[in-house]
Amino acid sequence: MSEEHVGIDELLERVRSGLDRIEPRAAYEAYEAGDALLVDTRYAALRERDGLIPGALVVERNELEWRLDPQGSHRAPEAVSHDLRVVVFCNEGYASSLAAESLRRLGLHRATDVIGGFQAWKSAGLPVLLPPTSA
Repeated sequence: MSEEHVGIDELLERVRSGLDRIEPRAAYEAYEAGDALLVDTRYAALRERDGLIPGALVVERNELEWRLDPQGSHRAPEAVSHDLRVVVFCNEGYASSLAAESLRRLGLHRATDVIGGFQAWKSAGLPVLLPPTSA
């Protein structure tokens, strides 16, 4: 039996075909309506450079599954149910698609990601807490 090998572009396409990805404004509106938990998986240097989305839960990508598994012993207080709508974003919307798929495999069936990631959010003029500037 031969094992199938795919490149990252094909894998990303396959993963995204199973996600209901959303635009930044829709993510913001879902968050404001109390229907979504925004999860920022960007690494610290990007958050320090570009700022934060107010109200987003910051979870490093390597901790994501442990922090958001509602049955996990290391879960974040926000990880209350498999019905939770988790909206993941990274810097540009690539790694977040793979992260959302991983959360779906844990049973978080409403997990998705933001098209274009943080950069699209910022470009759309949505709220960002900018890092302090050094003099």
